[in-house]
Amino acid sequence: MKVHKVSSQSQHDQRNATKRHSKNKWHKKIRSLDSTLLNTSSGTAKLEQQLAKREKPTVKRLKKYAKPVTFIPENSCAKEGKVEATSVTFAHVHTNGGTELDDSSASVDSQEWSEYANSVLQNGMESSTLSDTDQQKEDDLQFHAHLDHTHNRAVLVMKQDQVLCFRGKCLLTCLYGHVEVLGFTIEEGQQPYPLFSPPSHCPLTIKAFGNNFGGSSKNKKEGLLEAKAIIRKFFSSEPSKKLMSEVDSDSCVVLLEPLDTPLTRFLSSFSELAEIFGLNSKEIKSQAAIYNPVLSAVGVTALRGPCAQGLVMSPSYREAISSLLSAWAGEFDRCPVILVCGGKSVGKSTFNRHLLNSLLNHTVSVEFLECDLGQTEFTPPGCLSLCTVTEPLLGPPFTHMRDPKHMVYYGQADCQADVDRYLESIKSLWRHVSGESPVIINTMGWIKGHGFQILVDLIRLLSVTHVVQLSYGNAPQCQLLTPEFLRTAHGWQTHPPTSTLTEEPASHLTIRSHIFLSVQSEFEGAGISGDMQYQRSNELRDLALLSYFSKLQSSEPGPIRPLHCFIPYQVPHSSVAIGVTHCEVAPNNILYVANASIVGLCCLSEKVVGRGGPVVLSQTPICQCVGLGVLRGVDMARGLYFLVSPVSPSVLRHVNCLLLGEISLPKVLLTKQHGIEGDLPYVTTDYSFEVQGAGKLHIYKGLIRPGFLKSND
Repeated sequence: MKVHKVSSQSQHDQRNATKRHSKNKWHKKIRSLDSTLLNTSSGTAKLEQQLAKREKPTVKRLKKYAKPVTFIPENSCAKEGKVEATSVTFAHVHTNGGTELDDSSASVDSQEWSEYANSVLQNGMESSTLSDTDQQKEDDLQFHAHLDHTHNRAVLVMKQDQVLCFRGKCLLTCLYGHVEVLGFTIEEGQQPYPLFSPPSHCPLTIKAFGNNFGGSSKNKKEGLLEAKAIIRKFFSSEPSKKLMSEVDSDSCVVLLEPLDTPLTRFLSSFSELAEIFGLNSKEIKSQAAIYNPVLSAVGVTALRGPCAQGLVMSPSYREAISSLLSAWAGEFDRCPVILVCGGKSVGKSTFNRHLLNSLLNHTVSVEFLECDLGQTEFTPPGCLSLCTVTEPLLGPPFTHMRDPKHMVYYGQADCQADVDRYLESIKSLWRHVSGESPVIINTMGWIKGHGFQILVDLIRLLSVTHVVQLSYGNAPQCQLLTPEFLRTAHGWQTHPPTSTLTEEPASHLTIRSHIFLSVQSEFEGAGISGDMQYQRSNELRDLALLSYFSKLQSSEPGPIRPLHCFIPYQVPHSSVAIGVTHCEVAPNNILYVANASIVGLCCLSEKVVGRGGPVVLSQTPICQCVGLGVLRGVDMARGLYFLVSPVSPSVLRHVNCLLLGEISLPKVLLTKQHGIEGDLPYVTTDYSFEVQGAGKLHIYKGLIRPGFLKSND
């Protein structure tokens, strides 16, 4: 593709540099403690020298490679300034209460006085009374959060095995001890990690493991002195004394900072998405939020009660995760290929993220094959992709959009219109799997009819070693995909006996069996599509598209630029071919259809040469896609397309094909274009729905064909 807009440095090169820099995660550097922050006694000074000389133990159980980790920069230490300290009590629903006191012999007066004392000593909680068991839980699980106004950051001290369930977003750095978030273990000395907990998904939880996790060799005195020395780096001496009294050798110290990214700024610019990182309606009605000015200052709202459960894992869920981790850590002749399947809203995506994070505790990277067109994990909807993941996923899909290793643009949110092209696209992606890392395959929620046949094909064609099938309730939603069933099952393209994608001669092909793992989902609402705001499938697809196009925004804080403010690329008609993936359009009308629409930026193997007019494809190709763009205008006089895309110019030069699908722009991008006087571009109110074909086409999938109707005779 010929473009006339050139940047000084390729975004692709920047991403590669960032990826190379991120590999410095897996080794720790020796961290020395400032002698001025420790006590001046000879014993403490001697301990300080020992801590400075000794390298900290590595917690990550690396399988192959290692990455060095740098500690927090020196300039992050807090200067003398105003610091606010508060102690807040959080309820934790997963922990059983302590021993109950026998108050049967207490007098009526003493009982009334006890109830009154409990009501006034609730530390600002909403409820007026607490039972003895609940009060014991509150006393046993206290979090002490302290706010540094100078740098607008909070230090949170957590006892061992305590859990903080929250909504919001923040940047988390573990200063002392270890914490776990969605299966990923974060230890002291590692880089900060962004956490996103919007109301569209189950809330995130931060679980503290203290300093004993991973077999630390420090004794309690050494650990206590080190924890206090770390805290002094962030606070002045006076407020640190309040925090020091709550710290012990088994505590976990976490630094929380506000999270401000182009994505968060872009989403918050729309009034419809103002509460995207707030509470959902159920949490508001149940008064689950705990008001805490310290945590609120960094964008975190703690939860209590039934809403603070976080990720609910059944016994079969835990057993499946443990079995898959053992498969990677044990002796095996090849990397595990894990296919996760199940119906809609049974927790497949959450299971995939939890499994991927857990694997990253043991290995450097995990390959993720995306076979779900509607609810994609790393790319906009309508795309099939293969990604190499090296960082944990600590939020829903729209918070971690990234460039895949290889991608194919299918153009639709499901594959019912062309199953063969769908399977051929997945085969083309599978050829790029390295085979050096575990592979996770995400599948669609379509598990009946042809959708079930597609699952059978994927297991056979991709040489799957483990099948994880999620279900809910007592009755299974479809046939169990056990090895015994696969020996006689018929797929869309494959039939028993079948072959696998391999370079071995056909005479040496063998049918490989797989390990079947059944997972029962026991979280509330399993199998029921979300009906609250931001939970519907079309809303999640819009969030993914908004996240993708937020890459157009500047990384520096500033005003949000609407879509019409970006200078488009000028692309000659003769240098690119254009096609429609989901329907047949007359060549004379294809430019009308493509105008103001999303197009896939693809690379054909053959050269495109036009003869003065647009080059129209006769059939949909299966080729590499490097990203999406918005065709915001067509100049027929000069023969130019005007294209807006976050893809870098160096990559766009290889694009010679534009594919139009049924994935459309979110309406909010067109209706909320600020800075325009008069009518909004591409938006009109002068529209007649009486014209034939002007209304929305409704498809009724539940109608029975006349040939299948039972006769009344």
